[in-house]
Amino acid sequence: MGMVSDIKRKTLPTIAKVVGLDNHQPLHHFLTESPWNVKELRRQRLEFILYILQGRPIVLIIDETGDKKKGNTTDYVKRQYIGNLGKTDNGIVAVTAYAVLSGMTFPLIFEVSKPRERLQPGDKYLTKPEIAAMMIKELRSMGFRFNLVLADSLYGEQRVGRLCRLEATANPEGESGKNFIQILNDFHLNFIVAIRSNHKAWGVTGSEVKYSEWQRFKRVFSNLSSENRYIREIICGDNPEIRYWKITTDKEEVPKNTTWYVMSKFPEITPREVGNFYGLRTWVEYGLKQSKNELGWADFRLTNYPQIQKWWEIVFSAYLLVSLHSEQLLKFPPQSESNFSSHPWWDQGNGWNNILNNLRLILQPFVLFNLIKPWLQVFTVPKLSEGFFKLQMLVNNLTRSIFQNFNIPYLYFSSA
Repeated sequence: MGMVSDIKRKTLPTIAKVVGLDNHQPLHHFLTESPWNVKELRRQRLEFILYILQGRPIVLIIDETGDKKKGNTTDYVKRQYIGNLGKTDNGIVAVTAYAVLSGMTFPLIFEVSKPRERLQPGDKYLTKPEIAAMMIKELRSMGFRFNLVLADSLYGEQRVGRLCRLEATANPEGESGKNFIQILNDFHLNFIVAIRSNHKAWGVTGSEVKYSEWQRFKRVFSNLSSENRYIREIICGDNPEIRYWKITTDKEEVPKNTTWYVMSKFPEITPREVGNFYGLRTWVEYGLKQSKNELGWADFRLTNYPQIQKWWEIVFSAYLLVSLHSEQLLKFPPQSESNFSSHPWWDQGNGWNNILNNLRLILQPFVLFNLIKPWLQVFTVPKLSEGFFKLQMLVNNLTRSIFQNFNIPYLYFSSA
């Protein structure tokens, strides 16, 4: 409940206040001493997602997220390239797998990237593409189905083949996605991945590269706005399954900061589909942003990774709780049958953030009572306490009946 609430920083003392605890030590104990198992909670969460999906395939997006951290006391923190910051800095990085289903995001798996210099006894060094490959294997073994896998250039590059130089760019980490691409091929998965402009492709030298004519298409964004983009195919190689594309916002100037090179393996895909499918990668950026800004992904004050791992798993669980209220995941989401929508501040949108705002409205009586409760210990106002209690019971009873009908978890508030 603290993660979902609208407090800006999800620190344990602040969470304790809004959930009605006298101090934050029980929450700290829950992260540091309580014996609950992260892998078991993850397994239950993923199995629940499979139950909700009912065999429907998803778009899988692989990316990583990093957070600046001072010093080197936190496990696996070092000076390294942090993609979402676009620079090298001191911090911790995790590889993440998010799913997209008809425009709704929900997280699946995360795994910390362990720098070679910070390995602990029993650790094995893995590159980020190797971590991503392991994550896909795990998801596949559980029964997840993917109709498309999206990733950036770190995962899209390969060492094989002869050089097809498109433009000169730098790879900040110099890592290869060979193992990652092999896993996708082993599972016969369709993919669209970014590549560097000096990507090594099969078959031809730089002087033999050919281009198709530019085609304009409408890039549709998550807020349903659109923008003109241009795409053309790069005829480079003799493998009919693998195709290469150049996408830009301006076909005349071709600005470097808004021009992308893409490799696809997707039978009979059209240029417009390439542009819009690859654009789905922005959904994971949206998901990572919400995890950080709204749910407190980076707000932990812990140095031991097993404890950080618990924090991150709680964030993923909170994110899923919000996603479960969407029409995309449930044919008839709980809010569609409730009286909550008569609240004058109720958000009628169906995006993830719209749903989060509505859940926060449902949380409001509980949170506000916990914040005002210390004053009621100073001044006795019986009717105020009774009014809050009655309002919370009304919300609880409505929430319980709706959520039990849909067989999904629900928030239960008690400040009595």
